Amino acid sequence: MAVPRLTVLIPSFNTGPLLRETVAAALGTGVPVLVVIDGSTDGSDAGLESLSPELTVLRLEKNAGKGRAILEGARHAAGLGFSHALCMDADGQHPAAAVPRFAESVAAHPEAAVFGRPVFDDSAPALRVNGRKISNFWANLETLGWGIDDSLFGMRAYPIPPLVEVFGETPFARRFDFDPEVAVRLAWKGVPIINLPTPVRYLTSEEGGVSQFRYVRDNTLLTWMHLRLFLGFLARLPWLVYRGPNPLLHLSPPHDR
Repeated sequence: MAVPRLTVLIPSFNTGPLLRETVAAALGTGVPVLVVIDGSTDGSDAGLESLSPELTVLRLEKNAGKGRAILEGARHAAGLGFSHALCMDADGQHPAAAVPRFAESVAAHPEAAVFGRPVFDDSAPALRVNGRKISNFWANLETLGWGIDDSLFGMRAYPIPPLVEVFGETPFARRFDFDPEVAVRLAWKGVPIINLPTPVRYLTSEEGGVSQFRYVRDNTLLTWMHLRLFLGFLARLPWLVYRGPNPLLHLSPPHDR
């Protein structure tokens, strides 16, 4: 297998000054960075290219959602010769300091997807921390325990070809439903998953924190998504039983599931 080439992929929609800080921190790791501006109207991307020759900026004319931005970014990255994309949120939640650990896992296991397992601090809203347990339960049921420790956490390194393939298998996964649906569909395809404990920080509005999450809208979207995925799981159940467990599950540090 060829030596993997990794880029950090950062989708952004009206993230404000945090975008520049996040991109600068990611560039500081020495890994090339690709930013997808998802129809932003706040001017946060102005002059971004001046940060580094290792930075590529892709601009989408209209806001289409996180999943669509990741898809366009992954396709663009593949065209630039990258084999893997490490997705990071633009709002400062994901630590650039974790990038080298993801890069090491990608280099050791290029066939795998490397998922961050969030390590929350006191800044995390209890509603968000506890609510995600429901999605995690369904994601693991729908994959027969393939090893998705957190279905919603967005800091993940994907091998680009299977990521683009799963996008082609569904018209969904283009907005907030991107992270869990893609995780389940990668598991269905037999892509091994490794989980890395990763700190996460929720910034306050005073710190410039920006959230695109809408409680009613996005939880309704997730409910509909898991209904669809559960039906897909039932259709695939004999194959999922036959193919056995995730071959790299032992590389994920144990925790209380």
